[in-house]
Amino acid sequence: MKVHIQHEGQIFVRDVALADSFWLRLSGYMFRTRPHVNGLLFEPASAMQTTFMFFSLDMVFLTHDNRVIKILRNVKPWRHTWFYSKTRKVLEVPAGVIPASLKVGDTLTMSPAV
Repeated sequence: MKVHIQHEGQIFVRDVALADSFWLRLSGYMFRTRPHVNGLLFEPASAMQTTFMFFSLDMVFLTHDNRVIKILRNVKPWRHTWFYSKTRKVLEVPAGVIPASLKVGDTLTMSPAV
């Protein structure tokens, strides 16, 4: 299943793949020289790593109701994030995709991709 993700009524990333199984969460963007999908939504998740990745990512840590807890921009390969206790989902997209207007406390809207 894929979803579109919106902020302030504008879709900023289309066709985000859900990483909702152990294997999908484990692999993500690993071993790829460029993104194979527009974004990945990891659920459940509370921390991330960029081991075995070869490009930078933007990450948005979300509560169960899609409220933004933390935004990390331009996370380089071979890094690990902190655990954020209220995080239930993490959106990963290639660096530069997250709008500059997105801030902690905002809520993202997700709709099924058709």
